[in-house]
Amino acid sequence: MDARKWHYAVLATLDEFAPASQAELSSRTGIYRSDLVAVINELADRGLVERAPDPADRRRNMVTLTGPGRRQLLRLDKVLADVEDEVLAPLTPTQREELARLLTALVNHHGRQT
Repeated sequence: MDARKWHYAVLATLDEFAPASQAELSSRTGIYRSDLVAVINELADRGLVERAPDPADRRRNMVTLTGPGRRQLLRLDKVLADVEDEVLAPLTPTQREELARLLTALVNHHGRQT
């Protein structure tokens, strides 16, 4: 499948928020702008995203998820769901929810301390 976490982050962000500028993608994904350019180049070379000048501001590029990009995201979502089911197999649904709640609390706490 040849995908990295940053590929997934960009594809999922575009799917959730629609087309975005590179600056918006950097902010939403936490990928440094200089690194994001390389990620977008890789995704564009594979036909998973398209980059075009923003009609409202020709100085910036807008990045859009393509049909193949959406299909790749669905495949990656399936892989992640399968891995999650395997890793969390010993837990009941209630325990899984509790684990997710606790991990979210930790991420939220530490995410504010940047």
